[in-house]
Amino acid sequence: MVRVTTTDRRGVLRTGAGLVAGAGLAAGCSSTGAAPHAAASSAASSAPAAESPSGATPRAAPAPRAFPRQPAQITHGPRDRPRVALTFHGQGDPETARGLLTAAEKHGARLTVLAVGTWLDQYPQLARRILDGGHDLGNHTQSHVAVNDMAEAGARAEITGCADRLKRLTGSIGTWFRPSRAPTASPLVQRLARAAGYPHVLSYDVDSLDYTRPGAQAVTRKVLAEVRNGSVVSLHFGYPDTVAALPDVLKELDRRGLHAVTTTELLS
Repeated sequence: MVRVTTTDRRGVLRTGAGLVAGAGLAAGCSSTGAAPHAAASSAASSAPAAESPSGATPRAAPAPRAFPRQPAQITHGPRDRPRVALTFHGQGDPETARGLLTAAEKHGARLTVLAVGTWLDQYPQLARRILDGGHDLGNHTQSHVAVNDMAEAGARAEITGCADRLKRLTGSIGTWFRPSRAPTASPLVQRLARAAGYPHVLSYDVDSLDYTRPGAQAVTRKVLAEVRNGSVVSLHFGYPDTVAALPDVLKELDRRGLHAVTTTELLS
C-alpha cells in the first residue's frame, strides 16, 4: 500500500478513553438528539483562508465529480476491488481529529471527512490539514440539524452555508455532500445538493455506531463484521472510542488486503 505523505504531522494519536472529547462533540448522524451549539461569531466566518505550512497560498482543492455509473445517492463503491472508504463526520475536539488523521496516515490510509460548517468556523486550519494529508474533504451541512425535516429555504441554507465556507477556505465546495442526522437524503435535499454543485449524495453501507459510545472493541467488531469490498463506513471525529478503535481496524483491513482510500479513489 502506498504511504501518504503529509505536510503536517503535528497531531499525535491518543488511544483509549484517556482522550476526552471537547464540548463540540457531535451527535450521531442517525440520532435524533438536539442540534449542536450555534455557529461561531461572524468574525470567525469571515476569517481569511488558512495558509499552507510553508506560508504559500495553497492551490484550490478538488471540486465535486460526477461518476456516470453511480446513482445520485451512493452507498458503496465497486464490489470487485479490494478498497473501502472510511468516512468521518467532521466535528468535535480538534486534537482528536488530528490524532485520527495522523493515525490513518501512519498506516498509509486516506480518509473522507464530511465537515460541519460551524466546526470549520471554529477551526478553519483543519480544512487545509485534511487536504494536506491526502484526504477528501466534503460538506456535512452548516449546523448539523435534521436537514431532511427542514423547509426548502432552510435546507438550502444549510447546504450552501457549509459549501461557502469550504470554498472560502480551500477554493472548492468540497468533493462530497452528506446530509446531517440521516443516513440518506430526501428527494428535496438531493435536488438542493445537486443545485449547489454536488452531483452525488454520499451515504454508507456500514454504520460503526461509534456515536453511541459502545467502547472501542465494539466499534472495531461492528466495522469488521460488515466491511467488504467497496464498503463506505460511517465514523465520527470527537469520540475516544473511535480513536482507540482505528489502529485495530486498519491493521485488520491490511490483513484482509482491503485498502482504505478516499471515496473519490474508491469510485475512480
